[in-house]
Amino acid sequence: MSEHDANARYIREATAEPDAIARARARADEIGAAPVSALVGAQYALLAAAVNARTIVEIGTGAGVSGLWLLRGAPHAVLTSIDNEPEHLAAARQAFAEARVPTTRARFITGRAADVLPRMNEGSYDIVLVDADPDNVIEYVEHGLRLVRTGGIVLVPRILVGGKVADPVQRDAVTAAYRSLIQETQQSQAVLASISSSGEGLLQLISVAEPD
Repeated sequence: MSEHDANARYIREATAEPDAIARARARADEIGAAPVSALVGAQYALLAAAVNARTIVEIGTGAGVSGLWLLRGAPHAVLTSIDNEPEHLAAARQAFAEARVPTTRARFITGRAADVLPRMNEGSYDIVLVDADPDNVIEYVEHGLRLVRTGGIVLVPRILVGGKVADPVQRDAVTAAYRSLIQETQQSQAVLASISSSGEGLLQLISVAEPD
């Protein structure tokens, strides 16, 4: 085993997941909701705490796993979760109830993100998580950057597309979109961009004020 693999395994095994989130993960796996790893979830919690998040938008509910991690780091935040899969939303509601998240801290919207996001107030959110419909990831990130305040964060998990982004042979539309997103955000003066390779990868974007 290489040093990189050993480190990755150690970190994966050392990352503790609260029981409520572990139960939500098991339910997500049962319905095929593909939850993010605990490694990425822990990064969500840390970032939510770092910006003292009070308003969060989640595009893609994932049966509640991501939302619970975000609220773990931001215990006073209100989470708006958007998904077009009623089963995923129902699973998230159950997960939140089991975790004793007050109903006033979670708002669930059934619908296509492309229809919902344009109606939301810009510059009003601390964090926008984009974890749905990879075909439209660039459009959703653009919406996310419009919705977050200056200093707010847009998060894009699975940014490495299972290793395909790093493989020049892979040229399908989704992989190309993620590569383009990485390149554009690295070059943009409107955001600070960082990529974490932990778990399935996480692109982190902070909206910054335009220079005078």
